[in-house]
This record gives sequence, C-alpha cells and structure tokens, in this order.
Amino acid sequence: MHCSPRILIAGLGNELLSDDGVGVHAVRELEQVPILDVILADIGTAVLHGLHYLETADHVLAIDAARGGQPPGTVYLFEAAEDAEALSVVSIHAMGLREAARVLMTGRPAPRITILGVEPESLACGMNLSPPVRAALPGVISLARKTVARWQNVARHSTSVTQPGPAIACPSLNPITA
Repeated sequence: MHCSPRILIAGLGNELLSDDGVGVHAVRELEQVPILDVILADIGTAVLHGLHYLETADHVLAIDAARGGQPPGTVYLFEAAEDAEALSVVSIHAMGLREAARVLMTGRPAPRITILGVEPESLACGMNLSPPVRAALPGVISLARKTVARWQNVARHSTSVTQPGPAIACPSLNPITA
C-alpha cells in the first residue's frame, strides 16, 4: 500500500510591506477551500517558527514574492536550488526557509522546496497588494492547486514517493503570466 506525500504550502512574506505579503494572502485564500491532505501554513517572515512544519513534509510549495526582472504580477514556478546564485529568479524569503531546514534538520534530508513566486511592484509600507499582484492572485491559487494535484497524482501512480522536477525549467525566459 502506498501513502500519499506529506505536502506543505507555506505562505511567506511580510504582509505589512504590500506585495511582500503575497504568500500570506495566497495561503489565506487557499484556506477558504482547503486542499485534502495538505497542510497550509501562514509562516510570514518567521521562517524558524515554521521549521516544525518542514520536519514532516515531503514536498513544500512556498508562495512568496520573487524577483526575476519581469513585469509586476508575473508568476514564476521553480525549484529552490542549492546554489541561489545560479537562479535567475530569486524568492525574497524561501531561500531562508530552505537554508533553515538544511541546517537545523539534522539526520533527515530537507524536503524539496518548490517556489511559486510573484514579481512584486511595491515593497512599501501597506497591507494591500498592488493592482498587478492582486490581479495575479487567482492564477497563483490555481497554480498552487494544480501543482499539488500533480504531486498527489504522481504519488498515486508510482511505487514510491517521487520528487518531480521543476514545472518551469527557466523561469526568467518562460514566466507564467496571470
């Protein structure tokens, strides 16, 4: 008998800094209609406080603001790489999540972390998302649900839990636009 993967969707960012809080806003939207067998966590900027969620996860989908040089509201989906310098798109907080897991989860490999990022327009003080990021939010929610469904489907059709590769190989050249 095969068990389903343990999946965490982590909302990252500071909701007091406009678009930086996109991950927090997204998790709150996802909580309205939760995904079966998925843990939703509003981690914000307290990455170390979210470490206990990582300890039991096989897959992590971290939703965060990400800089990739595309227009505000552009949505990216990419794997958190060991070498952050090699990425052309950089999540504002998810790399800290990956590093904390790697350093503090001794004796167990850190789960694979996939970033669902949104290009911010503003990181100024304010609790509202900018218009382009707000407009991208439904696409972010949809992509989060599709990504998790893909992971769950792969687990159901394999003999062991597998870690699928990135959905987009080169996000700076092939961003998802909402």
